[in-house]
Amino acid sequence: MPYVGRFAPSPTGDLHLGSLVAALGSYLDARSHGGHWLLRMEDLDTARVLPGCAARMLRTLESFGLHWDGAVTYQSARTGHYAQALERLNAAGLTFECGCSRRERANQGGYPGTCRSRAPGAGPTALRFRVDDARTVRFTDRIQGECGFALRERGDVIVRRRDHAFAYQLAVVVDDALQGISDVVRGADLLDSTAWQIALQDALALPRPRYAHLPLVVEPGGAKLAKSRRSIPLDPGAAAPLLYEALTLLKQDPPATLKPESAGRMLEWACAHWELERVRGAARSCG
Repeated sequence: MPYVGRFAPSPTGDLHLGSLVAALGSYLDARSHGGHWLLRMEDLDTARVLPGCAARMLRTLESFGLHWDGAVTYQSARTGHYAQALERLNAAGLTFECGCSRRERANQGGYPGTCRSRAPGAGPTALRFRVDDARTVRFTDRIQGECGFALRERGDVIVRRRDHAFAYQLAVVVDDALQGISDVVRGADLLDSTAWQIALQDALALPRPRYAHLPLVVEPGGAKLAKSRRSIPLDPGAAAPLLYEALTLLKQDPPATLKPESAGRMLEWACAHWELERVRGAARSCG
């Protein structure tokens, strides 16, 4: 199977250092395999999408030399595909309506299945995907290693929200299949979502990509990256030093001689020297 990777930000805020590390990791893994690197805007949550944000993201990526292949995909233009997938889940009896509010579930942790066997009350409802209580989803993450998540502990995931917008977990598995994504390289904050996504892929008979979840970004000394640094928008005028910092955070040990080089030269070096093993050494156990 040819390598096809992707970077899929949500245009709800400008790209920051954490975004750059995720984008760079996925870009380098794709390019080092001679593969394609696609760009997808996950803009379904229209209430949070900021006007002009997507365009700024594109300009920022280009200023850092992170050029994608093909046209940019926007989730907001693909709702027909999500509707078809949802119809398939409904026809298979794998969804149910849920009227539980966040406040009602505040102290319950994962969703306990409250509405599985009862009619929801009056008012708007979400639609949930009924997970297999007895199943533990297992997969081998290229960075985190062997992973296993009990679906019952995760709960029944929302696939259509109360406002009838399609939910992230459904959209992402449909998009990955439509785009022929072979490898997903993303941050470890999405590791827990992978079990739901694999369960949905299986229910919809969609292919399963390989996963690689980049570990928590930390400072060179080992301390957690400050939240304030994650929120500062990337400065296109400082592309080269920020790429150098991102390579360092990805444990690629760029030589000091690269520091005065251009962003393009830095990416050339990084593509030629990318080693996922170095990132794996910084990962936590998947448990």
